[in-house]
Order: sequence, then structure tokens, then C-alpha cells
Amino acid sequence: MINNFGDLFVLNTENTTYAFKVKDGLFLEHLYYGRRITLRSEEDAISITEKHEFQFGNVIIYNQELNSYNLGDLCLEASFSGKGDYRTPFLDVVYSDGSVTSDFIYDSFEIREGKNPLKTMPSSYGEGVSELDIILKERSHGLKLILTYSVFENPDVITRSSKVINSSEETVLLKGIMSAQLDMPTADYKMTTFNGTWIREMCRYDTPMTSGKHVNSSSTGVSSNDANPFFMISSNSTTEENGNVYAMNLVYSGNHAEIAEVGMMQKLRVSWGINPSGFSWELVPGEEFEAPEAVLSFSDKGYNGVSANMHEFVRENIVRSKWKDKERPILLNSWEAAYFDINERKLLKLAREAKNVGIELFVMDDGWFGERNDDTRSLGDWTVNSKKLPNGIKGLADKINEMGLLFGIWVEPEMVNVNSELFKKHPDWTLEIPDKDHSEGRNQRVLNLGLKEVQDFIIDSMSKVFSAGNIAYVKWDMNRKFSDIFSQLPYEDGKKYVYKEAIAGEVCHRYTLGLYRCMKELTEAFPDILFEGCASGGNRFDLGILSYFPQIWGSDDTDALSRCEIQNGYSYGYPQNTVGSHVSAAPNHQTLRTTSLNTRFCVAAFGSLGYECNLCDMSKNELEEIKEEIILYKKYREVLQGGRFYRGRSFSAEDSHQGSSVLRSQDSNVTEWMIVSSDKKKAVGMILQKNAVPGQEYQYFNVFGLDESLKYHVVGRDMRVSIKAFGDLVNTVSPVHVKNNGIVQSVLDRFIKLDAEKEDFYSWGDTLMNAGVKLLPGYCGTGFNDKTRLFMDYSARMYFFEAE
Repeated sequence: MINNFGDLFVLNTENTTYAFKVKDGLFLEHLYYGRRITLRSEEDAISITEKHEFQFGNVIIYNQELNSYNLGDLCLEASFSGKGDYRTPFLDVVYSDGSVTSDFIYDSFEIREGKNPLKTMPSSYGEGVSELDIILKERSHGLKLILTYSVFENPDVITRSSKVINSSEETVLLKGIMSAQLDMPTADYKMTTFNGTWIREMCRYDTPMTSGKHVNSSSTGVSSNDANPFFMISSNSTTEENGNVYAMNLVYSGNHAEIAEVGMMQKLRVSWGINPSGFSWELVPGEEFEAPEAVLSFSDKGYNGVSANMHEFVRENIVRSKWKDKERPILLNSWEAAYFDINERKLLKLAREAKNVGIELFVMDDGWFGERNDDTRSLGDWTVNSKKLPNGIKGLADKINEMGLLFGIWVEPEMVNVNSELFKKHPDWTLEIPDKDHSEGRNQRVLNLGLKEVQDFIIDSMSKVFSAGNIAYVKWDMNRKFSDIFSQLPYEDGKKYVYKEAIAGEVCHRYTLGLYRCMKELTEAFPDILFEGCASGGNRFDLGILSYFPQIWGSDDTDALSRCEIQNGYSYGYPQNTVGSHVSAAPNHQTLRTTSLNTRFCVAAFGSLGYECNLCDMSKNELEEIKEEIILYKKYREVLQGGRFYRGRSFSAEDSHQGSSVLRSQDSNVTEWMIVSSDKKKAVGMILQKNAVPGQEYQYFNVFGLDESLKYHVVGRDMRVSIKAFGDLVNTVSPVHVKNNGIVQSVLDRFIKLDAEKEDFYSWGDTLMNAGVKLLPGYCGTGFNDKTRLFMDYSARMYFFEAE
């Protein structure tokens, strides 16, 4: 709901209020964003409005009539350079006379019902949305700036976007434009960002806000695994369940920046949007430029509270395809089973094993086209390798379908190898500087998607691939960052470029817009295909991609322990069904760590589940265990993919650094997750331990989200323990000597499995949530039976809650 009371604007969601006013008829002064309060008149806002009487020392005043305050000491909705506010500007413009001062002042407003989409890129959508446009005009240069606020009442989300219109007769240069700005009267906060690299995405980092500027950004050409665009600002005492926290994101897949700055008066400014570093855009007379849509949410119920808001928003107001509310199929991907060494015979053999264990979708990964036997050749040549697939895509897809499986395929449309027919024909289609040495990544170059002819090629070539057989799933990959950023060819709009730096400064944004056109046209042309985004794993995991592809591969790292931390990071801003997560082989191909099949499944089940291993090489016992896992997952799939996600303790929690160095803080040695159905009648929990702690019998599980008034049956998963887990301790009970890792031990292990502990009890929802679950005792070296929890390094358990 949006209300206007004279100069006061009040934006209310179900549980939050966002308020600002027009100060002195000129500036937009931010007043409040937080838990919902009552504001029904300008008088009601007096108590939350800063007061000023005299100018302060050597600061700059706007003019002699307004001499009681300095713009650099105000909380503003948008700020600009040159008039005394030295903090990060919302809009940075170079004018035709060389000046850089911008003097945007309030002009008018418009309130409307309904959500208007952005014209040039994806944005949120939904019913029951109210929108507010605030129009600002530049006093001297004829530019107009429109700030748009969209209010989504139920998920407690407000989005912001901005648009600058050149109404003058001169060409200007945009050096930066933010999507949103949030000024806070104090700096008693911390900024939480999610950073990393390839196979180590989404590591959580907390930075206390002190004087100066903290920047979370990507200049790689994509949203990047270096710095995800999702971030949070929270009180220093905030926990998962309590405390004030603001969550922010950006519906954009290119270079971005999130800037938290504590200025001279110890007030915090948060601004985010396209990364101004390396960006410039020449704005000719009559042209307008849209900034991406920014997303804001507030909760006073801690990180879990704000995550719930963001999850619901992404599910209902970002994801669009037919797969938005459909259960995602369990897949087997061929990559880690065969890499490039694939052919129809191998794939069909693998698919038969997949069908036998209950998998629903078989995916052929890289290696099926051109002369693609390694990563040095054939990207861009999207024709079938007839030696590998003599019956083509259709022949293979038909045989897969006849088994009762869906068929999927891998593509990487945005890239090209120098060793390819496409590059020979169109060497000027790539992002590189002519006649200069080019710095490559993964033996490939980036096609310039800012060029319409390149977009047309991608749309046409991918349409042929997607029509070549009964394709139900597409994994769209993108395996490198940008370098030597430059367009070898002029763009179709024929700009003359008065400002030469814009030639390179526009490239990345034009690329992103071109990518969106390709994805939009292809997803509309093939609405039944489940598209999964990928960029060397999580190098482009953002709301822009999710606007077209309902899920994204979370990381190329499939190690269960690593994935636990990665998926925990994603969970702060993204719902679990948007994260592709697979069970892979052990030792893991990325870390060489060995974890149990149970642990790998426990982690992967809390995303869109898949398998990425060579089932043909697995033992009968392993295949039986996978079959049991898939049966279990299908039973609870609706809850696991569509329920509300909660975090308990996690590896990222700070160690207490108190007490024994052996008895480490339990908060950082385990990760707990729980997903609860919308009616609160079913739930699934998971606990994963990083390291076994000697002499520690006691362990507990935190419970969230249940109905306090319902009684629940709580059970653990039926599990068996290998005698190999005990090594030569078996000899303390064996009538004959059993050599550790010997033939006898291996034979016995095939036929003898010990019963693991199994939680099985009834309890009320309020008891479970307030007291937690004290688990059966852990193994401490003095005895084992079916009531002893064997919780070794990297061990995990799942628990199931069903209301009576």
C-alpha cells in the first residue's frame, strides 16, 4: 500500500513501513524503513524527522535560503555530486560542457496499481502490487530522473528501479547509475556478503560498518562467483531467529556493486546497482537508460525471517516458467561419469542404470558436437558428432524416452573456441581488442552478445538443437569471465561516440541485454523445457537468470562438505528449489574427500536433486542405497522443494574460543537445516557434522517452523552401518581374526550390516521448537549398539516430522 500525505510518502507492506518526504520542496529525505509503524499524516512523521538549525563548521550549504543543513548530513533517497554530499552519488553524469555537478530536484509523483515491467531487462511481476514514481529534474541540463518504488505487501518486499531520460539537446555521459539507495541515521550495523571463487562459492563474510567505504562488486562481465549480488545489512546482535536485518538483491546478471559507506557524520549509506567501475554510457538526446531493479526486504525476526521473505518473492515474483510450481525431476548428468568421452552406447548403458534406481531425467553433458573431445575445440559448431551419436540427438532421445526417462542436453551458446568453424567465419564476433594479444580463459572466447547478429545466431542455432529431439531439459553453461573488453564491430544503433570511453564502457551492459533477449526468445519458443543455468557452477547465480531459468547449478564442487557451506550461503537469499545439487562419486573429483553416500544425499536432497556419478561402476549395495534414497526423496519431494527453509547452527558461525580446545563450539562444527510444508504438517530436518569430537555423547537438533498445537511423529532414516567403519575393533567380538581392509572383511561386509540408531518418538510442536531434540548418544569408544549414534567426520542424519 502506498499513501501520500502532502510531502510525506508512506509505503506499507504487511509487516514493514518505508517512509520519506520532500524536504523544502527540493530533496527526498529518507525517514524510516523497518517494522510497520503508524503514519497517517505529515504531523505523524515529526518524531522521525531529523532537526537542523544552524550550518555546521566548514560544510557546504545548498544555498543561502537553506543554510541550516548540509546535504552530506541528510538521509536521502538519491544524492548527487557537486552540492556538498561527498558520499557515493546515485547518478554520476559528465555533461557536454565538461561539468560533473548534478542538481536534481523534486518535480512530481504518480501512484498506480499494477506492476510495470522494465523495457530492456527482466524485472519482478505480480498481482496486487502498488507502484510509486518520483520524478526529479536537473535544474541546468534538461535531464529527468524517475525513481520507481514497487510494493509487494505479502512477502514484505519493496523493489526500486531508476531511469534517466535525456530531454536536453546535448549528449551526456553516464559514469554511474544506482538502482537503489538506503541511508540510515546510524552505522551500528554489519554488512554480510557472499564471496568466493570457482568451486568455493557463497562463503559468508560479515564486515562491521566503520568509517569509510566497503564495496562488494564484480567487474568480470557477469554477476560472478567472486561476489554474489545478494547481501544483507543487520544489527550486530542479529541471529538466525532474532534481530533486525535488511536483505538486498539485484535483478541483473552483469557487473554490479553493493556499496556500504559510513560518512563524516557516522551515518550509513547503502547503494547498489550496475558497477560504476568500467561502466559508461553515452546518452544521446531523447534517449533513456534503465537501471536494473533492486530488491529490499526487512525482518525483525532474524536471518531466517528475511530469508523467508526473499524465498517467497523469488518463487512468486521472479521465476516465471511452467516449472515455477512443478516438482523438479531427479536427474543423472553424464559429466563426472564420462567427461568428454561419450558415445551412444555408453550413454544408453548409463541411462539404463539410472532407470533401474528410479531416476527420471537423463542428461547428456559436454562432448556431443563438432570435434569436441576436449575443451580446446568446436564451441560454436552446434552440429552432432555422428561418430559419437550415429542416430543423432533424436535417435538417442527416442531410446532414452523408450526407457521411461526424460532426455536433457548441455549447451554453451555464449562461447567459441578459436579452433572452430564459427571462429573461422566470424573472428570479429568475439569480445577482444583487434590486433592485440588476447587473454583467454578455459581455451575459449566470449561471443559479443551486444551484437544483434550474434544474438540471432544463438537463437537460431539453439532453436535447431532444441528441436532436434524430444528435449525436456537444457543445461545452459558459460565457462569463463571477460577479458580485453571491447567490441570489434559497431553496434546496430549507429552511435558516433562523442565520449570515446563509452565504446568499451557500454560493452558489458550491452552483452547482458543481448543475453536476456536470447533467453527470453528461446524460453518462450520452448516453454516446456526445464532450463538450468550454469556458469562454471555459481559464476552467474542471480535474479536476472532466474527470471528465465527456474534453477541454476550451484557449484562445480559436488563434495558434500563443501556443498553444505555453499548451499547454506545460497539459502540466505534464494529458495532451495532454485539450486541444482547433485550426489557425486567419492573420493570427490574436486576435493578428493571421501564422504558417505548418505551424507552426499542428505546435502543434495536440500536442493533440486540430481546424481552425477558413474552408476555402471557402482556396487550392488551402493545402487540399492541410491534406490532407497530416491524413493525417500520422492516421498518428501513436495516438502523439500516447496517448503519453507530454516537454518539452525552452521559451519559459518563464529567459534566461542572458550573452554577446551578439543570441545569446540558445537555451533560451528555442525550445520542444521529444516524445511517445513506450508500447512506445517510435514517437515524434514538435516544435521551434518564436520569433525567427530572425542568423548562427546551429547548432540541435539534445533527444530523450527512447526505448528505449536500439533503433535508430531518424529523418525530418523533407516540406516545400516558397515563393519568396515570399526576397522580391526571387529576383532573384539569376532570369533576369528579379521584383517582390516582384508579379503575376509570385504566378504563379511557384503553380507553383514549393523543396525544404526533410529530416532522414533512423538512430541508436541511447541516442545520440539522450544526444547529441541536431544539425540541418541554418540559413539565414544566404549561400546556400540542400535541405540548408539555413530557420528564420525562428515556424518549426517535426516529426520522426518509428520503431524498426527
